Amino acid sequence: MAETTTQPVSIATAAWLRCADTQAVLALLNADGGAARIVGGAVRNELIGRPVVDIDIATTLEPAEVMARAEGASFRVIPTGLAHGTVTVVVGHHGFEVTTLREDLETFGRHATVAFTADWEADARRRDFTINALYADAAGTVHDPVGGYPDLVAGRVRFIGDPAARIGEDYLRILRLFRFHAQYGRTGPEAADLAACVRLRAGLATLSRERVHGELMRLLVARGGVATLDLMRGLGLLTLIVPAAPRPAVLSALVALEAALGRTPDRALRLAALAVHDAADAERLAARLALSNAEAKALQSAAIVLAGRPTAAPDEASVRAMVYRLGTTGSERAVLLSAALAAVAADAPDPGTWPGFATWRNALAIAAHHQPLRFPLTGHDVKALGVAAGPEIGRLLGVIEARWIAGDFREDRGALLQSLEREIAQRPGGS
Repeated sequence: MAETTTQPVSIATAAWLRCADTQAVLALLNADGGAARIVGGAVRNELIGRPVVDIDIATTLEPAEVMARAEGASFRVIPTGLAHGTVTVVVGHHGFEVTTLREDLETFGRHATVAFTADWEADARRRDFTINALYADAAGTVHDPVGGYPDLVAGRVRFIGDPAARIGEDYLRILRLFRFHAQYGRTGPEAADLAACVRLRAGLATLSRERVHGELMRLLVARGGVATLDLMRGLGLLTLIVPAAPRPAVLSALVALEAALGRTPDRALRLAALAVHDAADAERLAARLALSNAEAKALQSAAIVLAGRPTAAPDEASVRAMVYRLGTTGSERAVLLSAALAAVAADAPDPGTWPGFATWRNALAIAAHHQPLRFPLTGHDVKALGVAAGPEIGRLLGVIEARWIAGDFREDRGALLQSLEREIAQRPGGS
């Protein structure tokens, strides 16, 4: 297969490519008959002016030779995936994932029998999407065996070769197609690719929770995430990932609010907007997607907000009470999610110009700057007034705390102690 790039393309001026550490590892791998090129995301992102985070290298050298050369140069070597021909070479403060060119002999979903090769085109053909099969040599010349560069320029994400074969090699590629489309696509996905995703959708059930979680969270914050998730919903794929009836409209409103306020996208909050209706949904999603404790807590907090179905912005006292119960981050999330629900209820297509936006923005500012207070009383105070240890202590503290919150935290410790004494005295049998 001849390379399809019609004119030379170069990334020779890329700072990360010219970096001494990058050139050192490439020189090491290119010496004495070896060959090495940067591959995948670093090349793709550099070509369209997006940040480059990880630098992956493909080489004709087999893993043992890569390790021997790196150790001989006093570089640190980590055998991160020897079964797949991958080692990580650390030069200075940079880690480079180096993988031997390979071709798949047999595939079994995530598992494959591979053979190492020196054929760059064979290595390219086994990758998922054309835009991920772009290579650059040490001088910065881009090599394009499968037509990835024209696709990248056009904003087209498509499988290499037969889409069903690519999906059969790893069913996560169904989700990756939509995630990459959300990040890089400007034209719709290929009809044949979508048809293969729908036809092979049962394979999604074989994926680990962690892998699904990783792709979904990236998709939620991708540039075209909302429209792409709506596309997945229309194809019947989204409910295989988030079983509760998804709500792209609420997610869309939240994304617009984040943009209008200049806020960093919040993955957990976006997931809640999309797929949480109540506490049961939050619990199921946390288990289904192997969410972190922080993510699960965010969903549970969101469920409390969603249960109230808010349509009007909270007043200052309500926001202060929210900060006390949920903390600063939790209350900001609660206000944002409430605002998104209210925007949908008001049929506001652009929350940034929605008449109610100013009141919600004010509520958010209060939540962000109000310092959470600490309840002045403890169980020791209740015991000091003659109440025996037991559940009654917690009940009494809860009663006084609720009154303190309802009174907008105005009572000081002395006033709260007096209130506690009266509450104890009013119990059957007094103190």
